[in-house]
Parts: sequence; structure tokens; C-alpha cells
Amino acid sequence: MVALARALLFDYEASLIGPSGIELAKLLVALIAVTVVFVSPWLGAQALTVVAALVATASLAVSVALAFGAGHSHAPEAAYCFAEPAALLWLLLMVPLRGRSWWVSWAAAPLLWASIVLRPIASDATEISVIIALFFAVGSTAVLGAGATWRLVRVDRRRRAEALRLQQRTEFARDLHDFVAHHVTGIVVQAQGALAIAEKQPLLVRPSLEQIERAGAEALTSMRRMVGMLRDGNGGEEEPALAPLGDISEVRSLVEGFSAVGASVRARLDVEGAFDGLPVEVTTTAHRVVMEALTNVRRHAHGCTAVHVRLVRSVSGVTVEISDNGRSRGGHGFGSGFGLKGLAERVSLVDGSIEAGPTAGGGWSVRATLPVHVGGVG
Repeated sequence: MVALARALLFDYEASLIGPSGIELAKLLVALIAVTVVFVSPWLGAQALTVVAALVATASLAVSVALAFGAGHSHAPEAAYCFAEPAALLWLLLMVPLRGRSWWVSWAAAPLLWASIVLRPIASDATEISVIIALFFAVGSTAVLGAGATWRLVRVDRRRRAEALRLQQRTEFARDLHDFVAHHVTGIVVQAQGALAIAEKQPLLVRPSLEQIERAGAEALTSMRRMVGMLRDGNGGEEEPALAPLGDISEVRSLVEGFSAVGASVRARLDVEGAFDGLPVEVTTTAHRVVMEALTNVRRHAHGCTAVHVRLVRSVSGVTVEISDNGRSRGGHGFGSGFGLKGLAERVSLVDGSIEAGPTAGGGWSVRATLPVHVGGVG
């Protein structure tokens, strides 16, 4: 921004822009272009694209005026300036990057490119002006390519993030299927038992009905929460394959299996508190945290000899912590891949939080906090 202001001042002091004639028109266009650059962070995507196209049109109009009469009384250098093409180059970078409607973005970009390239040869096509025009053409094309590439990278990142969210919702759908099947089977069995004893021992029917009521209420509560997490899923036609429902009781076998696969790595599990009566979305998420963290230890913790898995049940929720003493070989944290990013997405769906980072001893630690009372559809 400061460089643009200095370029504008230099153009004025060098009489490349001025208070009268064609220099005044150039001054007005340069002022407008620099102003748009200054306010571009506060302009919406559509507004920035439209304004940039209008500025480019105004610049082309000045070039036409220079080519057909207005500039004939001036030297070829009268077409040159620094602030206006610099501002237009910035807009040429931003339009492909921020534009939402592709037809608007790709209509504005050629106008900006032409306004930058044609200005040096507007007054007179001398050898120097043609060289400058070619230089501007190469620079403008490079800037346009950089903006388009940057946009494609951002689109790809959004696509991958969306695919990750859909994957997490698919996993929730699998868990929901197994959860519903488990509870409905229990309710059916209890109902059959109540029917069997209704005539012979009617006094035992009421406790059975109360158990059925509690089981049904628990199933409905967790179903509301999990369906709320899936409310904006992909709605795809392909039915996902069903997977076993992992919970706290399976964490021990998960840790034991980890040690069995890598004999040189000792994995220890510490469990504090009672984990009965937890919502299914909390237990399955805790299991998924341990599984993903152990997978990352296997992949990225070079020289790891010990892994400590700790599960703590408190009044407010469940804390899951996995730490190792290995040396990271890259890709061990949230910013380097989609494994722990997916885990963060999974934890956030149950209103939990997760953090990962190096430990004081040189290893790595993953810590997730899962509230017992998670948000959901009321």
C-alpha cells in the first residue's frame, strides 16, 4: 500500500499524471485504481470483481483516447506511469482468487490484462514502448497464472476438507446403525420377557416395562444427538459398509494389540473412574481418538519405545490422553495431514476439544476432552 502511494506521488512529480488534459484522466484512473486496492479487503467477492472490471474499462478508455488524438501532441512516454499498472496487477491477482462467479471473474481478468499491456503502446508504438508492453504482458500473465493457481489450491483444500467431514459423518452413521440395532434388540427381548410373565407373574411386568422405557428414552436421546450431527450429510446414494461399534471396553484390546504388533514398543493403559452409562457418541469418539493416535505413533514416531494411554472419567466428561517418547518424522500433528484433522472434526461434533503437540521429553502427546452432556437436536 505504501509502495502504491509513493508510485502515485512519483508519477505526479514526473508529470506522468497531472491536473489537466489527458494527464488528468490518467490521474483520475490511477487514483481510482489505488483506492480500490486500498479498500479491496473490505469489498465482497462480487463487488471487487465488478469494480475491478470497471477500473479496467476506464483504463482502456484512456488508452483509446491516447491512441486516437488525445496523445498525439505528447511524447510516447506520456502513456507511461507506475501506480496505475501496479494497482491493476494487484487486482489481476485478486480477481481470479476471490471471484465467486466464474463468468464474472474470467470476464474481468482479460480486461485487466489488456488495460495493463496496451497502455505503453497507446500513444506510439516505438521500440521501447513495445518492449515495455511485452514486459507487462509477461508480468501480467505470470500474475494471472499465480492467482488462478492459488484459487485452484484453495478449492482443492476446501474439497478435501468437505470430503473429510463427509467421511466423519459416514462413520457416525455406521455407529448409529449399530447403536440402534443393539438397543432395539434389547427392547424387543425385554418386551418378549414381559409378555411371557404377564399372565403368571403380573407383578413383575411393571419393572420390565420401566426397563423398556429407560432403554427407549436412552436410545432416543442419543439418536437425537447423533442425527443432529448428521443433519447436513452428503445424502449420497451409496450405502456405506457397516463397521463394528468401538467403545471404552475395546480400548484395552486396542492397546494390547498395539504392543503385540510392535514388540519393541511397550503400550500401557491407565483407566481412572467408572465409564458406565456414557452416551454412545462419547464412547465411540474416545475409542476413535485412541485408535487414530496409536496409528500416528506407528507411522510417525521414529524410535518410539513406550506409549502411555490414559482414560479419566470426571464429573464433566472424559479425558483421553496418548503420549509417546518417539521422535517425529513429520506429519505427526494437525497441520500436516488429514488424519488428526479428521479426528478434530470428529471430536468437535460431540462438542469436545483436542490438542496435540510435542512433550517436554521430546515425544508427542494427543489430549482430547469429551463432555458427557453433548449438544444435539432437542
